[in-house]
Amino acid sequence: MAVGSKDLSIENLAALDKDSLGEALRKAKEELFNLRFQSATGQLENNGRLKAVKRDIARIYTVLRERELGIRPQAGDAENTAENTSEEDAK
Repeated sequence: MAVGSKDLSIENLAALDKDSLGEALRKAKEELFNLRFQSATGQLENNGRLKAVKRDIARIYTVLRERELGIRPQAGDAENTAENTSEEDAK
């Protein structure tokens, strides 16, 4: 069973640039705030959504950190790296 938003899977997050990731992080944190508020007032209907949003936030932070460490290439760099590798193999 997949937990979290389908649009925030690792594959989709890896394709986003830094600004888009920042925007997704801001939206996820805002949603988490609202869910916590609903939980405190007893209005929360789906308790599982809290866990899903927390995991979405963790995924975003993971992609950002991997890029910072050079483990995961930037969104546009992945295509360039693949092209350079095939050109070097041809030589």
